[in-house]
Amino acid sequence: MSKAWEGTIQIPVEGRTIKPRKTGFTMVIDKGLGVRRLEDLIETSGDYIDVIKLTFGTSAFYDEALLKKKNEIITASNIDVMPGGTFLEVAIWQKVFDEYLDRAYELGFSAIEVSDGTIEIDSQKRKEAITKSLDKGFKVITEVGKKDPKEAPPISLIHQLIGEDMEHGAFKVIIEAREAGKGVGIFDTDGKIREDEIDNIVAGVENTDCLIWEAPLKNQQQALILRLGLNVNLGNIPPDDILALEALRQGLRGDTLKKVYLEKKDWKK
Repeated sequence: MSKAWEGTIQIPVEGRTIKPRKTGFTMVIDKGLGVRRLEDLIETSGDYIDVIKLTFGTSAFYDEALLKKKNEIITASNIDVMPGGTFLEVAIWQKVFDEYLDRAYELGFSAIEVSDGTIEIDSQKRKEAITKSLDKGFKVITEVGKKDPKEAPPISLIHQLIGEDMEHGAFKVIIEAREAGKGVGIFDTDGKIREDEIDNIVAGVENTDCLIWEAPLKNQQQALILRLGLNVNLGNIPPDDILALEALRQGLRGDTLKKVYLEKKDWKK
């Protein structure tokens, strides 16, 4: 399918990955999209969405038929869908993790998020959660970091968990920033990037392509793209912001167009 302006306007920033991709990954946060809005989202932006997360424990409140229908629409569009990591933490806490995986499979989820953002999960249980999810046929995306900034783990533990999760078969590892993107992880209380925190994380990761940076705010997305490139993996993107994010990635928004323009003022095809 050709794009509307193909042959007239050339994309300023070249090299955008296409699906199925391992870099340039975009994770959408879904707090309760209805079927019609979901269909509209996929129709307009499906090429640029890699996974939709039914965040927190929101999937507990869906009618079963509706949830199955949503998941079917998503997976049929070559997009993964997963429940939020907080829901998994509840399952582990209540000692029903195996049943949780069985039910997630029955409901049509294709991926599982493994996290310990709220409760304490030891390394052995974390490994078991990853391997059991993989054995059940799910794609596994893990998360490191705590939702309460007062409980932020030391950088050495962050590095250890990232390495272990990838070794155990995780597809990607999310850097926690919550849905607000303020006062947690690499962001200060105003939502601005803490460059030193990025430096600390990157310094201990062999290949940063394994990381998904939660970045719900436009200034955060822009900063990460300018620093780590158009194919940086980004998460917790609001549904209405997908095409705006693509414009940032590909130099079709002033913030990133300015960079490529200054580097190449005399445009040559």
